[in-house]
Amino acid sequence: MTTYKIAHIHEQGQDLIIIPLDERFDYSTSDEKKAEVAAYLQRCSTSAGLKGHVVIVWPVGTQMKFLAPPAWHSFVRSLTLDMIYGLLNRELRCD
Repeated sequence: MTTYKIAHIHEQGQDLIIIPLDERFDYSTSDEKKAEVAAYLQRCSTSAGLKGHVVIVWPVGTQMKFLAPPAWHSFVRSLTLDMIYGLLNRELRCD
């Protein structure tokens, strides 16, 4: 079982589940695999009873990359990793 620290927030009338991953995610995973991981974490979140869209973020050098539904790109771009780390408020356990 893997445990993730997450930020489960309510923004613009909707719930978001922001899951920070470490920088290895960028280097060891193809874009297709990244999408599979996002879908897996969405299923895991739903199974845990969490409502909202999953957003995955990870550092690359001093920048942040993310996977999010297109409607949320502007909002996620307005965040920094430090802001996200400050929002962490739950844990998600996935099999």
